[in-house]
Amino acid sequence: MTTPPKARRDNNHDAKPGPVVLDEISKQIIEQLQTDGRKPYAAIGKAVGLSEAAVRQRVQRLLDTGVMQIVAVTDPLTLGFPRQAMIGIKCEGDLETVADKLSSIDEIDYVVLTAGSLDIMVEVVCEGDSHLLEILGKIRAIPTVRATETFVYLKLRKQTYSWGTR
Repeated sequence: MTTPPKARRDNNHDAKPGPVVLDEISKQIIEQLQTDGRKPYAAIGKAVGLSEAAVRQRVQRLLDTGVMQIVAVTDPLTLGFPRQAMIGIKCEGDLETVADKLSSIDEIDYVVLTAGSLDIMVEVVCEGDSHLLEILGKIRAIPTVRATETFVYLKLRKQTYSWGTR
């Protein structure tokens, strides 16, 4: 279960009534799918002690409740996007409005409101430095954006989505 750049997660964590409580079987199913998102339900059922139909129902419930997504993850470098960066943004006014405007920019695949010296962090995947500069221009054109700080990725050392269900 991972979220590639174009499979945006528009999570409004404040809107959810509370955390979903998962039993051990559901946690095991999630871990099986984090290892291989295309693993057949019959194989998952064998691993967790359920029928294929029961696994199918549980997976559908996990998808419907927003607990997980099953998506394909691409490697930006092999697709012609050699420049990735995290951009920190300082704003004035309503951060939610700025976050919504940032979310509408196609090249931005991650938007998070933060505490500390930066108000918002976004991640971008770009075709190169000139493309990054173009995206920075779009961000800086938002009226209440006061400053940006760009953190260019030099080398990706670890990226995992298998933190499980703890």
